[in-house]
Amino acid sequence: MNTPDQHPAVLAIRDLDLSARFNGRPVAALRQLELSLARGKVLGIVGESGAGKSMLARLISGLLPTGFAVSRGEMQFQGRDMLAMSPAQRRALLGREIAFIPQEPLTALNPLWTIFDSFSEHLARVAIPVAQRRRVALEALASVELPVPEQMLLRYPHQLSGGQCQRVLIAMAFASKPALLIADEPTTALDVVTQTRVMALLAEQQREHATAVVLITHDLRLAAHVCDEVAVMYAGDLVEVGPARAVLESPRHPYTRALKYATPDLVGPRRRLPVLKKQMPGLSALADISGCRFAARCPVADGGCATQLVARTDAVGHRVACSETCETASLAMQEDIAPPAPAAVADSRPIAELQQASLTYVSRSGFFGRHKTSFTAVQPLDLQVYPGEFVGIVGESGSGKSSVARLLMGIEQPTDGRVRIAGEDLSHGTASALRHARQQVQLIFQDPQSALNPRRDVASLLTQALEAAGLPPLAAAERVARAVAVRDDVGLPADTLSRFPSQLSGGQKQRVNIGRALCAAPQLIVADEIVSGLDVSVQAQVMNLLLDLRQERRIALLLISHDLAVVRYLCSRVLVMQKGVVVEQGPTEEVFTHPRHSYTRTLLASVPAESAGATWPPAQEGARQAA
Repeated sequence: MNTPDQHPAVLAIRDLDLSARFNGRPVAALRQLELSLARGKVLGIVGESGAGKSMLARLISGLLPTGFAVSRGEMQFQGRDMLAMSPAQRRALLGREIAFIPQEPLTALNPLWTIFDSFSEHLARVAIPVAQRRRVALEALASVELPVPEQMLLRYPHQLSGGQCQRVLIAMAFASKPALLIADEPTTALDVVTQTRVMALLAEQQREHATAVVLITHDLRLAAHVCDEVAVMYAGDLVEVGPARAVLESPRHPYTRALKYATPDLVGPRRRLPVLKKQMPGLSALADISGCRFAARCPVADGGCATQLVARTDAVGHRVACSETCETASLAMQEDIAPPAPAAVADSRPIAELQQASLTYVSRSGFFGRHKTSFTAVQPLDLQVYPGEFVGIVGESGSGKSSVARLLMGIEQPTDGRVRIAGEDLSHGTASALRHARQQVQLIFQDPQSALNPRRDVASLLTQALEAAGLPPLAAAERVARAVAVRDDVGLPADTLSRFPSQLSGGQKQRVNIGRALCAAPQLIVADEIVSGLDVSVQAQVMNLLLDLRQERRIALLLISHDLAVVRYLCSRVLVMQKGVVVEQGPTEEVFTHPRHSYTRTLLASVPAESAGATWPPAQEGARQAA
């Protein structure tokens, strides 16, 4: 019997350029790609948005945008020339020999179909007879450990959690026993416990079927733990490729090192996160760069980097597109900073306070709503947030974190207890007092793209909160002056005010989001997963901005996050929630260093370790049940 290493590479890409024309000039969107993936191996593709990760996935699957074509090189799939295949032949591979797990599990499944409907359509594509589809679907759902598969088949996507939907997609992907699986950010929207279980299930299925996997992610640590090799992309170039452990623990390219340094740590000294200057060049700008495309942002680049393209490989196959001089130069990008100091509470009143506040949702079903069911999202909770204090709330999806935020925003009224903002009881105050209290709290939304009206320019967006507050309208000159002041507070470029959201980077959009919240001069900001979908370098920009604003304005922050390292970096105090109950709370460093509750220990163990040699995912029953 042949071992996996005796088989030809499942995927082999050699000296490939993917090009398009911009302003009449050819531009290599992907340049000089060299990749090989064997059966049963996992290749991680890491890089920021715009690096070319998804374009590489579209190249492999044959779903390129109009105007893009391979201008040079080779690409083979199981020994077959993919570039010589017709479009129909390429499409025939999809879902059968090449499977795909998308980033957003809830949007990937048709909301009008049951899980069996979605499964049945997929099985029809891979030529499973109608009489066998139910049996195959049940076996597939059981293989990813979904409870009671017979009931799961009858449910709709909205009746499943994000982790359950992702497991359904994993089961569908492996149902045809594909030779190659492309997983595009499969855990980005999941909490750490669910991420752990999903990645463990993905690894189990991959080993069982000896499937080659391309894992696209912006999480360098995650890739280092689950991948055999990691390829780091920047602006369409593979800047570093090598064994996963080596790339994480001994990164050689300045860009890879910058990504690593921009990721906050869960243990060890707390350091100010470095921020890369400028932005990744867009496609139209690449035509003017003949050498290293990272040179304009590289803190150690010399004069020849922008005109020379270097590629070197060592004895273990660790390949880097960088000169030896730049590779060995110190980035000098980090400095130790003190942990976030708790707010002085002895001489101040809380800006926000929950007093034995609880929240129970009631739903009715049946004839005339006779059947009533209730769900307690938040058990009686006492919480105080003081001026200048950053408080984090962590826990899995459904633990009650967002419900606490809804109480503090006044969006939901407590079932029992009291909610006070700036001393006013949101349930019993006068209309004017309540309006004033609500002006003290602003929300920063999770997704900066969907949170900004695409038809408003930045000046209008930054001052939008003044309209919602019901304040007297400002004169045009006053409104512009306010927008300029807020723009400067959040560090946006001077020419940003006349731009629209489509003309901004992801980090700039989130800065506009933060600026809009600051414009009404709130005392408390509620931030719900505001950095979860951002690249690590943009994430560092946003977190450093929040720390600076705290120092300058003494603003309080309630941060809801799945990322425990982000909470450690920003917050002096943390609450750990499980099923609506705060199971542990205290100073962040103390809770994360010496957790007392078993659930807190489960959360901490679910975070990919700094050392690639550590065992991850952890084998623990708590993580298994939680997912």
